Amino acid sequence: MLNAFEPRVVLQEVPGEVSLAWLVTGCPLACPGCHSQDSWDPGAGTPLTPERLDYWLEHYRSLVSCVLFFGGEWDRHALLALLRQCRSQGLKTCLYTGKEHVSGLLMAELDYLKTGAWQAELGGLGSPDTNQQLRCLNSGELLNHHFRRAP
Repeated sequence: MLNAFEPRVVLQEVPGEVSLAWLVTGCPLACPGCHSQDSWDPGAGTPLTPERLDYWLEHYRSLVSCVLFFGGEWDRHALLALLRQCRSQGLKTCLYTGKEHVSGLLMAELDYLKTGAWQAELGGLGSPDTNQQLRCLNSGELLNHHFRRAP
């Protein structure tokens, strides 16, 4: 079972979507400079049960179009069940991971996928030098340009 902090509604992490975002705890990557170091402890947060997810999905039923998980891929089966639960309610799904690849089983349940570990010298999704990529998996489109500021 995965633990997570209380979710937040976010507007910028997935272009064109209003997302219910879960910061999953227990990240094994521990990227230097990570802005979510409090998520490294697997004991932090509260168990992300199907009932807890349903409570928040019901709470934001007509307000969100996507559910975003910051991590969780290290427990593929638990995350897979949560993704399927979201999709069964007609919501899109997104995973932000520091890994370069995730399993095909997870990808089959995702609409969006952000890959790549944080590397301060390369910057985030808005940097032209970044190693990170956010893709719409249905179209294959790279969405990084949505994060770049106009000159």
